[in-house]
Amino acid sequence: MSISHVFDTYAKTAQNKTLHFNVVLNEQDQQKALAYAKHWLASIGLDNAEVTPENCYFYHSIEAPAALSVDIERQGYAIYKMEGCPK
Repeated sequence: MSISHVFDTYAKTAQNKTLHFNVVLNEQDQQKALAYAKHWLASIGLDNAEVTPENCYFYHSIEAPAALSVDIERQGYAIYKMEGCPK
């Protein structure tokens, strides 16, 4: 398995709700992580949520679990949902 890179990410919705999630990808590229975060937010109907480079930063590298690896292979990134994210 390859090593993936985790970007700890926070987004703020128009309703002032905070979402905390990780963007996981196979490149250590903050600009891609930020773009993927915005893409994912739009895909769940939160295209107006604000996420900035200061709130999407490299956290660590890991060997991604199988479920995340599948998403990375399929779409270039995976999202690991934490606080405030829809199920």
